[in-house]
Amino acid sequence: MLSSDSYLFPDSWGPLVTLLRYNHRAGSKFSIACCQVASAVAMALEVTLTKEMVVGSLIPILVYWVYSGLYTVFGQFFNNYRLHPKEDEDNKNLVSKGTVIRGVLRQQFFTTIIINLLHMVTRGNVDAGTGASSGQSTSLVVITRQMVVALLVHDAYQYFVHRCLHQNKFLYKHVHSKHHRLVVNYAYGAFYNHPVEGFLLDVIGSPLTIYVSGMSPLTSAVFSSFSIMKSVDDHCGFWIPWNPFQMLFTNNVAYHDVHHQLYGGKYNFAQPFFPFWDKILGTYMDYRVEKRDGGGFQLRPIKESKD
Repeated sequence: MLSSDSYLFPDSWGPLVTLLRYNHRAGSKFSIACCQVASAVAMALEVTLTKEMVVGSLIPILVYWVYSGLYTVFGQFFNNYRLHPKEDEDNKNLVSKGTVIRGVLRQQFFTTIIINLLHMVTRGNVDAGTGASSGQSTSLVVITRQMVVALLVHDAYQYFVHRCLHQNKFLYKHVHSKHHRLVVNYAYGAFYNHPVEGFLLDVIGSPLTIYVSGMSPLTSAVFSSFSIMKSVDDHCGFWIPWNPFQMLFTNNVAYHDVHHQLYGGKYNFAQPFFPFWDKILGTYMDYRVEKRDGGGFQLRPIKESKD
C-alpha cells in the first residue's frame, strides 16, 4: 500500500504517487479534491495500474511539450511566418507565460488520473506475465473504425461544449474567458484553461471519446497524441504553407485565430479537426490570409460580425 500525504493508493500506482504528492502540496482546493476522488475510487475498486496504461497516458503529455517546444524554437528564427508580431505575445496577452505553463501541467495531471481510472474500470483484465490489458483487438480494421468514431465524437463534444461556454454569459465570464486571455496564441498555451473548462473538455471529453470508441490504452495514446498535436498546431501562431496540418485541415491555425480575435469570438467554435459543425449551424466565419507589411501574415475576415 502506497500513500501520498493523507491519501492511500494501490501498490501499482507507484509511478503516479509522486505527481499526486506534488499536486496536493502545490495545488488549489480543486487540486486537492481531485486527489481525494482519485484515491477513493482507486481504493474502492482495488484497480490495477499497468505499465501499458501509464505509458499510454504519459505519451500524449510528452508529445504536447515536445511539439510545442519545437514551435518555440522555430519562432526564434522564422518571424516571417507569424500571424501576429512577436512582441504582441507579451503586449496583448493578459497572462504570463509562467502562469500558462503551471496551469497546463496541472490540467494534464488531472486528465492522466481520470483516463487511467477509466482504463482500469473498463479494461480491468490484466495479464500477469506482461502487465498489459487483455482482450484488446489488434485488427487494423477495428483500430481504424475506433479512430473514425473517436474523431467524430471528439469534434461533436468539443463544438457544443465550446459554444456553450461562449453563449452562456456566466460560463464565459467566470470560466472560458481565462483561455481567451491569450489573444495572441502560442503553442504551449493550447491547453491553458480554467479548471472547470479543463474538466469539461479534457477530464470528461477525452475519456468519453475513449469509452465510446472502445480504444485500448495504447490506441487511445496514438489518437490523443494526434489530437494534441493538432490542438497545439491550431494555437501555434504561425501560418506555414507546407505544414501538413495546415494543408490537410481547413480547421487550422488561421481558422482558430479568427475565433480568438474580437471580431470572431462568436464564430469558428469547431475544434480541433473539422469545420462542419460551424457550417451546419451558422457559426462559420470565412477569412483571408494576407501578407502583413513588415513581414509575417495577418487575417482578414470576409464575413463581418453583425453583433
